[in-house]
Amino acid sequence: MRILTLGMVALAAGLAAELALIQPQDLAARLGAKGPRPAIFHVGPNLLYRGKHIPGSVYAGPASRPEGLEALKIAAGKLSRDREVVLYCGCCPWDNCPNVKPAVALLKQMGFTHVQAMFVANNFAKDWIDRGYPVEEGAPSGSAFCHRLLDPRCGIFH
Repeated sequence: MRILTLGMVALAAGLAAELALIQPQDLAARLGAKGPRPAIFHVGPNLLYRGKHIPGSVYAGPASRPEGLEALKIAAGKLSRDREVVLYCGCCPWDNCPNVKPAVALLKQMGFTHVQAMFVANNFAKDWIDRGYPVEEGAPSGSAFCHRLLDPRCGIFH
């Protein structure tokens, strides 16, 4: 058991060293600029996404749970592996977030080469919404994947 724990600590330390971060102000600037936008996935709790989320982001479920990772795998599976991808959660302070690092690890395992995690120091409300960066409420229109995941009758990720 101790060997497994030490292995997990080493894996987490290695991933942290490879984790490319984007600051909220830099992502907000990218969203307002002309040019290609990254694919953005919310990998945290459904409640946060349904409240307010980054415009155009896709809800992929909490990446700390197997079903969240599976949803991210499906959602990202159609993308080119050299596409720029940004992941974010915002459920809690960065050091305590259980969702971002597993999501980054999955996308790297899938062969994605341009994956960034948005650094959320405190939480999404304080670090994004309160700073006046753009938000959408609920599921974005035209996204059957998001609507299926967000439908309260469905029971997925609630």
